[in-house]
Amino acid sequence: MSLYLDLSALQSVPVANLNRDDLGSPKQVRYGDALRIRVSSQSWKRVIRDGVETDLGEKAMRTRMVPVKVRQKLEDAGWPQPLAQFAGEQVVASVGKKGIGTEKEGHTSVLLFVPKAAIEDLAAVCSEHRAALEKGQTAKKPGRLLPAERIEEILKQRTSSISLLGRMLAEVPGANVDGAAQVAHAFTTHTAEPQRDYFTAVDDWTGETETGSGHLDTAEFSAGVFYRYATVNVTDLVKNLEGDAKTARTVLQSFAEHFLFSLPQAKRNSTAPHTLPDLAYLAVREHRPISLAAAFETPVTADGRGGFSPASRTALASYATQINRLTGQRRRRFHGHTTIAPDEQLAGIGDAHDSFDQLTQAAVDSALPATGQPA
Repeated sequence: MSLYLDLSALQSVPVANLNRDDLGSPKQVRYGDALRIRVSSQSWKRVIRDGVETDLGEKAMRTRMVPVKVRQKLEDAGWPQPLAQFAGEQVVASVGKKGIGTEKEGHTSVLLFVPKAAIEDLAAVCSEHRAALEKGQTAKKPGRLLPAERIEEILKQRTSSISLLGRMLAEVPGANVDGAAQVAHAFTTHTAEPQRDYFTAVDDWTGETETGSGHLDTAEFSAGVFYRYATVNVTDLVKNLEGDAKTARTVLQSFAEHFLFSLPQAKRNSTAPHTLPDLAYLAVREHRPISLAAAFETPVTADGRGGFSPASRTALASYATQINRLTGQRRRRFHGHTTIAPDEQLAGIGDAHDSFDQLTQAAVDSALPATGQPA
């Protein structure tokens, strides 16, 4: 049996373009036959990952630059550039049955997800086999000059964030990691469409007789109340961390905090949309996770004062009540919420907590008690 931590949030975001499509427009989705603004899971997941890695002091890099970084590391150590470049290429050529392909710029043909410290370890392997690399550098078909097992062992190393979010790397046997966390695309609880902003920029050095702008253009933005959802398979997280439940507890707490406090960074300098969720709902469940996204399949309409936030909070609580009825409250160890409007009567989403910190702490304590073992 698996144990899950479900996290739901409602967040009002003003003028912003958190996540753009290929034309620069806010991403959209049609749900319940209504157009909504959408923020992709990858966009929000990245800022959550950055926050978790900062908390834990374990940086992992999703990159195609491993051969380049190895080359730069060796050059810094005094290696001649051609030999350092050859060594970087040999690192990825030594992996798996056929190696990992490289492109003209020296990048790998696929993204790797490795601990930042792996570059230093790979450079050390190259240093140990420098004589073989020097000899093979001039050969027409040098073959593989580095020990494949050592290289693969380094590329298979995990950080806590890799254990949390997973890794797909078919080229390295045994490197794949099924992530414990799943993050949904966020979408507005109500109908919403992009809007256009016509803007100009002034040229500060034009003469007094010159009129007009130095630059003009249009950009798109959106605004709305977003439903956000993620879930963590706590059982898989502990397993991915090789049974280290104490670290799993730290990772789970960090993930919950950054889920609530993070915001994608696109267009932040021109929009500064730094809001927080006005409702957070966390639940610890056995057997399977439950998203409450369907609460908004019918778009929320504005209340008498013109806002969507209160109506969204009511819709979420009402839907949760009916889900509780259908499930008979079974297989749920904990649920609770915190809200910007504590006077609202929000039945169906558990006990009210005063702060995000109190809520996340209570949820983590339920999923992974201080002893470090799942409850």
